[in-house]
Amino acid sequence: MIWYVLLVAAVAAERIAELVVARRNERWSMARGATVAGQGHYPAMVALHTGLLAACVAEVWLGGRPFLPALGWPMAAVLVAAQGLRWWCIGTLGPRWNTRVIVVPGLPLVQGGPYRWLRHPNYVAVVAEGFALPLVHTAWLTALAFTALNSVLLAVRIRCENAALDGARPARSGPAGNVTA
Repeated sequence: MIWYVLLVAAVAAERIAELVVARRNERWSMARGATVAGQGHYPAMVALHTGLLAACVAEVWLGGRPFLPALGWPMAAVLVAAQGLRWWCIGTLGPRWNTRVIVVPGLPLVQGGPYRWLRHPNYVAVVAEGFALPLVHTAWLTALAFTALNSVLLAVRIRCENAALDGARPARSGPAGNVTA
């Protein structure tokens, strides 16, 4: 179990690194006239993600959950892939990436990297991580609870983010010369 606690601690350290990047990027964005949206759901998101880390360890320890290699190793691979996707998103968005919904008006949507295929690839990483991290050590209750709660939260978050992004996109001429958003 010690190795699992260290794994969860490594994910927590990764989260702290994300917050450092997000703070730096927030300063960059605000200096360019950015707006912040969806602040109402942000505390719930922080609580849910912090709760995930604590619940992973608590369920394994209190529930005596075993490590099952047939489940644990594939979930560890999913976890590593999710981290790779998350940092690909962060690298692709550069200073525009943030844990909050912060939009610099007038900037076009990023369409490179994983954004070529998905509008919100970072949330794919969040979903995969939230399911895989607990299941590395058979914490199935945590995986189910986080997945259910996160799906509700992501529905709110994605709607908020889409509205913020759609409202900040510069108008462009359409095929008939019409202005479109």
